[in-house]
Amino acid sequence: MKTGVFGGTFDPPHIAHLVLAAEAVEQLQLDRVLWVLTPQPPHKPDRPITKVEQRLRMLEGALADQPVFELSRVDLERPAPHYALDTMERLSKEHPDDRLIYLMGGDSLRELPDWYKPLEFISLCSGLGVMLRPGAVIDIPLLDGVLPGIAEKVRFIGTPLLEISSSDIRKRIARKSHYRYFLPERVYQTILQYGLYTDPA
Repeated sequence: MKTGVFGGTFDPPHIAHLVLAAEAVEQLQLDRVLWVLTPQPPHKPDRPITKVEQRLRMLEGALADQPVFELSRVDLERPAPHYALDTMERLSKEHPDDRLIYLMGGDSLRELPDWYKPLEFISLCSGLGVMLRPGAVIDIPLLDGVLPGIAEKVRFIGTPLLEISSSDIRKRIARKSHYRYFLPERVYQTILQYGLYTDPA
């Protein structure tokens, strides 16, 4: 199996997440994508985050009826901190015969030298699928000088320009602006059910 690993807080999961993951499946010829919900990302310790149970329900709704997308509980079943290295170590043990391709954005690739034990993390990845915004450029030779061996792991994924983000959706909901069509139907209904993101703070 050639398996993509797509991690995030998904607060909330939205249409662009699904489009980007679908592009990764097609362009990298993945057999499936494991969506890893991060309870509390170590690089955002002070940011208020929606309860993990509610984010889990939204993500389950977003992935429903999508056979190529699977929810992974790998980070939900262990205590913090939730570093990508530890996630990949556990997934490698759970799926020893799979080629694991870690999916990330261009900003994350640039910040990779500052991650927890980045060289060990890279060694566990069969590849790095990098979703790059149109017009964005990353100096791979420079990055390879800091993290030797990363150049042979990186595969760029061409993505449509979708200016949709979870933070923008949260702000839209708080100020009662349009947001409905940025979300899968089941995510939208869960937000209404729990009255999420209505607090401007």
